[in-house]
Amino acid sequence: MCANRKVRVPVESASPFPDRDIARGKREYFEELFGEEMMMKKLSFALLLGIVIGFQVLTAHGATISVSQFVEHPALDAVLRGMQDYLKERKVDVSYTIHNAQANMGTATQIAQQMIGEKADLLVAIATPSAQTCVQALAKAPADLKRPFLFTAVTDPVAAGLVKDLQKPDAGITGVSDLLPVEEHLRMVMAYKSDIKKLGLLYNAGEANSKATIAAIKGLSSKLGFEAVEATAGKTADVHQAAKSLVGRVDAVFIPTDNTIVSALESVIKVGVENKLPIFAADVDSVKRGAVAAMGFDYYQHGRQTGAMAERILGGEKPETMPVEFQKDLQLHINAGYSRQMGIEPPAAMLKKATQVYE
Repeated sequence: MCANRKVRVPVESASPFPDRDIARGKREYFEELFGEEMMMKKLSFALLLGIVIGFQVLTAHGATISVSQFVEHPALDAVLRGMQDYLKERKVDVSYTIHNAQANMGTATQIAQQMIGEKADLLVAIATPSAQTCVQALAKAPADLKRPFLFTAVTDPVAAGLVKDLQKPDAGITGVSDLLPVEEHLRMVMAYKSDIKKLGLLYNAGEANSKATIAAIKGLSSKLGFEAVEATAGKTADVHQAAKSLVGRVDAVFIPTDNTIVSALESVIKVGVENKLPIFAADVDSVKRGAVAAMGFDYYQHGRQTGAMAERILGGEKPETMPVEFQKDLQLHINAGYSRQMGIEPPAAMLKKATQVYE
């Protein structure tokens, strides 16, 4: 026999499926071995396995969050960082699209409209102006583009028109408020500098959150024994001049959680140092930048609280079933170095109570 000779092998000796189509033969072969019922169970299991694998592929990319931050400054940056850190620690798979309006309302409006088109799983707005533009954009969006919305670092959600009821928010909306216990804060200011007769209030009259705080301060002025003197700045470029306008007219200056003023804080601190005019702030992040003192919230923790609400919404909870939350833990931060530069020695009793002291 030649080594390259081909030998034809009879079909019946080459295959256990004689005279049948191969695919059909395999099925009948397994039916003979396992029975038809077992065969159907195996097919059902294979189908179920395919569905599970497909679901895993679909969900592998995680959730998407689109963020609108009104301006870059330490307090708002801390909110964003806190939210992201919380979700990362909780192993929530999230990708972010982050927008910043740089304190421009027109830009904030454009960002809100853009966010609607991004079709994220959750929309988040940091600070009142950005929250307002997002709510307005969502109100005009078609049903298929509406998304759950979470606001944060908003002083008065009701006055800002975001919700009508803090305990029962509007459909698709909830958030975390940074509303200050104003009287407690003012008592700290008056204790720090007991001879204040006139207190300057520096803010942007166009920010709803600031207007709500200023109204509360003016309502307490008679009770606490001081006269409120206002100075406003509509944009960051106007902040320095607005601060200078208070020189010689007031004994100290108080800055609420105002995004416009805080984003240009260094220009206010300069006026305070040059004129020995103490500058107090409502957020503790401003103290490390030169404000004399603040009794306020840790905005990083505020962000973590926001992250906890975001996790619940991404997990399927409806925002309208979640009451608006508030941060309750206050901290006292003092900048002793800048306090002395502005002509006032930090009270020893307050230094002992302070959570943080900067020299």
